[in-house]
Amino acid sequence: MTHHPTAYDPRRFQQVRWAIYAVLVLAYMSVFFHRMAPAVVSAELMTAFHTTGAALGSLAAMYYYIYTVMQVPAGVLADTVGTRVVAMLGNLVAGAGSIVFGLAESMEMAMTGRFLVGLGVSVIFVGLMKSNTVWFRERIYGLISGVTLLLGNVGSILAAGPLAWLLGHVSWRHAFVGIGVFSLLLAVLSLLIVRNRPEDAGFPSVRAMEGKTAHAERERHWLHDMRAVWGNLRVWPGFWFNFGMAGGLFAFAGLWGIPLLRDVHGLSRDEAAQYTTLTLLAMAVGTLLLGWISDRLGRRKPVMAASALLYLLVCAALLWLPWAAGAGGLLLFALLGLCGSGFVLSYACAKEVCAPALSGMAISVVNTGLFLGAAIMQPLFGWVLDRGWDGTMLNGVRLYSAANYHAALWLMLGFAAVAFIAALRLTETRGRNITLGD
Repeated sequence: MTHHPTAYDPRRFQQVRWAIYAVLVLAYMSVFFHRMAPAVVSAELMTAFHTTGAALGSLAAMYYYIYTVMQVPAGVLADTVGTRVVAMLGNLVAGAGSIVFGLAESMEMAMTGRFLVGLGVSVIFVGLMKSNTVWFRERIYGLISGVTLLLGNVGSILAAGPLAWLLGHVSWRHAFVGIGVFSLLLAVLSLLIVRNRPEDAGFPSVRAMEGKTAHAERERHWLHDMRAVWGNLRVWPGFWFNFGMAGGLFAFAGLWGIPLLRDVHGLSRDEAAQYTTLTLLAMAVGTLLLGWISDRLGRRKPVMAASALLYLLVCAALLWLPWAAGAGGLLLFALLGLCGSGFVLSYACAKEVCAPALSGMAISVVNTGLFLGAAIMQPLFGWVLDRGWDGTMLNGVRLYSAANYHAALWLMLGFAAVAFIAALRLTETRGRNITLGD
């Protein structure tokens, strides 16, 4: 059934929409910053808290543990209380956690701070993606997802090369206290600016603007809705796709890539950070590119399958090619990010196989796969390194051999294979919600 578009002020709508988007994206950039920062400060953390590789992996992964557990509650919160409250509380808790982490004098205190950061930021992304479902048209959702991931990845990039540069001027503790204060400011802006949907700001729904009927609201208790999402077999391939691809990629770029380049190829932290910065930059560009390509083709599955296959081949190249620091290494690290960017389409797939009112829960399920993968990979990679460690240390930091890293890189390959198998099991939605008739 089609309705005539409802009258509204388009200019004011654009202003409100992009102001909300800007606040949420800034918060999302801080999510990525916290995710990737441990790689750059790994040596400082090992020195400050006298840690092993496995313990450092656990400290970094504390963020992922709580983030993983919180994804389904984040989806429920986004679909019930709405993005505004979710963003405010998330930024508040993350800000407090970052300050605690920066001031920590013990491993336990650092773990507590990292836990609070993970708890706070865990709700930001799902809230943002839920907001995008109601403030933007469905036929550009893949592109908007790509833009969102691109901008979020700016936070990752800031946590690599620029953070390495900043640490030459201030301590790692000051850096984390500073980002904590920034998050507290975003909590205030979330309360003042963010609105859950156009109707809350005095506008018609985006579908009404297009002359279509508005999506049905949730009618049942959220537990019933969550069971419906969890019982939807079309959602789960996206979970495993993210587990294998994004989980492995974030674990490597967010912690172990820099130590590998330092120990095996003799690079300084600043030099090594350029490689992981390139990975994250390529991933950011890839998310935008693949989101646009998918929307243009009106296809999700073939784009994700091609991305997974290429990512698998790059992981194999990291493991088996005799690459070295320089042009060859930079190319491999760039291809890792570019080919690993296909996970951006998992969110579009998730929302397109579930009822629109449950999009937050659907997105949260596939996002759980990403963080579960990273939470398992980071300490497991460190454990494999510790198993083969020969006792070599430099300035209180464990040094691992090329053979140690070679053994651990098999994990990357195994995770990549999981993503490729999952890609073959995806449901093609042709860029539309398959639960609706229009």
